[in-house]
Amino acid sequence: MADDVKDRPSIQGQDRVGYDLSLIYRLKVMFSAFWSSRVRGRVLVLSTALIAVILATAYATVILNQWNAPFYDSITRRDLPGFFHQLKVFAVIAGTLLLLNVIQAWFNQMTALYMREGLTRDLVDQWLQRKRALRLASSGLIGVNPDQRMHEDARNLAESTTGLVIGLVQSTILLVSFIGVLWELSSGFVFHFGTHSFSIPGYMVWAAIFYAASASVLSQLVGRKLVKLNADRFSKEAELRFALMHANENIPAITAARGEENERGRINTDISAVLAVIKRLAMATVNLTWVSAGYGWLVVVIPIIVAAPAYFSGGLTFGQLMMSVGAFNQVNTALRWYVSNFGPIAEWRATLMRVTDFRQALTTMGDKVDLKEMIAYERSAPGTLTLDHVRIAAKIDEEIDQCGGFRLHETSVTIKAGEKVMINGDHNINRKLLFLALSELWPCGGGKIGLPPADDILFVPQSAYIPGGTLREALAFPEPADTYKDDDIHAALETAGLHKLIARLDTRARWDKLLDSDEQRAIGFARLLLVRPRWVVFDEVLEGMEPDWQSTMMNVLLSMPESTMIYIGRSEAYLEAFQPRVLHLEGLAAKPEAKAPAKAPNAPAPAL
Repeated sequence: MADDVKDRPSIQGQDRVGYDLSLIYRLKVMFSAFWSSRVRGRVLVLSTALIAVILATAYATVILNQWNAPFYDSITRRDLPGFFHQLKVFAVIAGTLLLLNVIQAWFNQMTALYMREGLTRDLVDQWLQRKRALRLASSGLIGVNPDQRMHEDARNLAESTTGLVIGLVQSTILLVSFIGVLWELSSGFVFHFGTHSFSIPGYMVWAAIFYAASASVLSQLVGRKLVKLNADRFSKEAELRFALMHANENIPAITAARGEENERGRINTDISAVLAVIKRLAMATVNLTWVSAGYGWLVVVIPIIVAAPAYFSGGLTFGQLMMSVGAFNQVNTALRWYVSNFGPIAEWRATLMRVTDFRQALTTMGDKVDLKEMIAYERSAPGTLTLDHVRIAAKIDEEIDQCGGFRLHETSVTIKAGEKVMINGDHNINRKLLFLALSELWPCGGGKIGLPPADDILFVPQSAYIPGGTLREALAFPEPADTYKDDDIHAALETAGLHKLIARLDTRARWDKLLDSDEQRAIGFARLLLVRPRWVVFDEVLEGMEPDWQSTMMNVLLSMPESTMIYIGRSEAYLEAFQPRVLHLEGLAAKPEAKAPAKAPNAPAPAL
């Protein structure tokens, strides 16, 4: 990789994580994402139109500045007809500028909208690549609160990028336009000291450059902490948002445990962390305001003071003086764009850092996991699933050969099509890891697993995923909503004990909130009746269900005698109904971690 990139996250403190990427590399990453996005054409068309409007606005602004001389000269001469004529000229110029401003505002908004569309869709597409989201979640702090990065950070980055780029282009065009005007006006500035007279070519231009440069240097010195503080603030805000969402999602459990006070303390801790970084940010912003506001007030008199020698010596009329002041202000405004936008630029850089770090973590995440020991996956012979010396590690570690966990007591197992199997073990064994290993999501361990074709096997987790939308969409997930016929859906719901939901099949609701845990698991069994897979692997899905619901779910399974079923867990109902072949899991002791080579303190956990 290039020298400006260190392809490893670095953790600074406890709550900041990212990649050591240069600003130029980050811009290249985002430009590459934009160039390959579907909105590229629309953004380029809008950008071209924006530049045309900005050029027209700059030309009209130059005309307005030239209008100052005859207008103020007519006031000096007390020329009433000339005064009214200049007002008519002003009305035309101002009307044109107003129209151009409105058109530019619309182009600005549309450009920001399409920029956000392209960025958000790109991040979501990268995030929901096969297995990436799950692997990212196990990659340490970079995988915390991905919703914040794809929603709020993407919105801020799209809007701020659009606003800052348009502002920079507009300021550059105004600078080029008015430097020529100001240079020409400066040619009439003649300074008289006693018997000596002299002129300074471009006197007003150099004065404007010096004034803006001094403001830029001071702003850089005073405001350089803003980038880090803004990044910290976005991180803390994301943690607070997650804490509030997590508490809201688990209010029944919190209330039942009388844990409101405890949860209030946790949330208040996150609030305090947000407020602390905001206080530091506020102080840095106040210090920057001393510079930006101070120079802003000085600009009221500075151009008059700079041009005063030429005016009082008779080298300028009052109208030319005001024209010079207007041109000085335009040049100064263009030059001071960086000063005026130092705070927004700091926020933009902080947001760019968060978004590019997130995208970098996703795009550099390979399909293969680089662990010292891994389970070997292969496609088994038709109609079989094989387990050969399977061992599951309880945690991830690149260096330690064995991290505790468990293994299958039966060293060589072949499960044939149509069999019913139960895999059980000690209570202290995390059987969910075996479920993840069979679904190729937890490769940590050893041995070989031979799986049937992916299209023939369905994995049923303990808690079924209920996406937002209609119940029809939830039943068809992950297929399109119109995949199954109404008669088949009605029959599946009836068999799964959910006949009361048939009338609400096309109702949009938060079904994960409206249905209790047993009903949500029943949704998963109803999907089984629709999919009719050849192989099914269950993850303790019957444990904890009410007896009536267990009986109903067993009727569902009994209606699928052709399916091979592997039940991970222990269910008396499953044992009684199928008299399955039982396999056993036994725990393993972890090797002492002292034997493992020391890891760098900033090294991340490997992604799954």
